Amino acid sequence: MITQRPKGTQDWYGENMYRRTVIEALARKLCSAYHIKEVITPVFEHTVLFARGVGETTDVVQKEMYTFEDKGKRSITLKPEGTAGAVRAYLENNMYAQPAPTKLFYVTPAFRYEQPQSGRLRQHHQFGIEFIGSKSPLAEVELISLITEFIHEIGLKDAKLHINSIGCKNCRKTYNEALLAYLKQHEDQLCPTCRERMQKNPLRVIDCKVPTCKEIVKDAPRTIDYLDDECREHFEELKSLLDELGIAYEVDTGIVRGLDYYTKTVFEFVNSEGFTLCGGGRYDNLVHEIDEKQDIPAVGFGMGIERIIFFLEKENVALAPEPGVELYIGILGREARGRAYKIVDSLRKKGVIVETDYMDRSAKAQMKYANKIGAKYTVMMGSNELESGIVHLKNMEDGQQQEISIEALANGAWR
Repeated sequence: MITQRPKGTQDWYGENMYRRTVIEALARKLCSAYHIKEVITPVFEHTVLFARGVGETTDVVQKEMYTFEDKGKRSITLKPEGTAGAVRAYLENNMYAQPAPTKLFYVTPAFRYEQPQSGRLRQHHQFGIEFIGSKSPLAEVELISLITEFIHEIGLKDAKLHINSIGCKNCRKTYNEALLAYLKQHEDQLCPTCRERMQKNPLRVIDCKVPTCKEIVKDAPRTIDYLDDECREHFEELKSLLDELGIAYEVDTGIVRGLDYYTKTVFEFVNSEGFTLCGGGRYDNLVHEIDEKQDIPAVGFGMGIERIIFFLEKENVALAPEPGVELYIGILGREARGRAYKIVDSLRKKGVIVETDYMDRSAKAQMKYANKIGAKYTVMMGSNELESGIVHLKNMEDGQQQEISIEALANGAWR
């Protein structure tokens, strides 16, 4: 073998592949109920999209992007998240000319060069929604409602909603001044990255995971205390709507999100150990950042599929079992192949999961194989069965057998 998969990637197969299939199917089912349409954007975009959309001061842009120069000397980046590409598609395809709001969802690979961790790989996969065109807190509530339903249906118990407001550019200016003044008092104790962040985007210091920095920011000013009237009213209405729906939440002033485009509402679903299942919020400035001619509000979230699987494993949640093989049709001799496979083909077209012999195994080996793959019923078909038109259908669970005509077998009358 000449190589192995790159660090921070994985092969999808078996149980994990089935879990991923269930997760994506549930995501699509809920989006259909909420009238949210799917969008697929390229795996790579021009680098400037993420530099402007995600934010040049973020770790994503500064440290984590997979960026390269293509043969046309253009700077290209593998998408680190789904939002910027979805908004670019919204603008480039004039979706804003359609009746508002526009509600889009995606299931997409995303790429970040970072140290692999539980539920987060260098190539991971996101389920995300972008709700574009509404200033109302009902937009946030709709997404939170969908996530709450997703968590309930997938079977997770330990995931609580945390919300905060980081205000808009008007109240952010006053807050940044207060935060910077506080941080300067502790500058010598901050990590080198935060000493740089506090000059460019002090809000990012609140998000630092270095223990000494986390201790310092415990007593730092909070955005929620600097909201202007509009932002405060928006946040109060959001809480009122969540109360109306009976969705429990915790106001968590430590949530600021790691991407520059967020305004007003930010939220996360977090378990009791502090692991984040998903995060999102409002980003009223992003559309304008990508296209200065447009000024359209929006809200969205991203949920990592690998992180969902991590949560399922932590809570020992067993998904509904994958549909198994209903019938194994064994083949005895070359002369039976055509007739046997015709029945296999016929039953599959009726939606029956059927397997047969492709390996020229003996009758005994075929029965062992049928048992290994969990076939519910088996039949063996050879020249004698073709001549008599009768096969013996065996129930693999209790060993009981019954005679059945080949015609009845092909019609599915045995089910």
